[in-house]
Amino acid sequence: MNFEPVPRIGDWYKNTTGDAFEVIAQDEDDDTLELQYYDGTLEELDPETWESMHPVPIEPPEDWTGSMDVSREDSQAADIALESDDWMRALDRMDQGSG
Repeated sequence: MNFEPVPRIGDWYKNTTGDAFEVIAQDEDDDTLELQYYDGTLEELDPETWESMHPVPIEPPEDWTGSMDVSREDSQAADIALESDDWMRALDRMDQGSG
């Protein structure tokens, strides 16, 4: 008996050709899944196609920006990281003050 994993939004898989992809959406009305491959390619497929792919769950890639087509020069990633660190510290201070 072949068991195909139930697709979950946010999980990463590998197909039989070795291509890594993430399930990014599921439309229950149309009974379709939307995938985004590591190179940024989007694909919509039906349950039969999902099963024929024989997907294997994998860990998310370390460099998640591959599918985003973002370079350091094009982004403000460092600024965003600093801002999010500041927010996290502020939240931690708020949590400690309310205890």
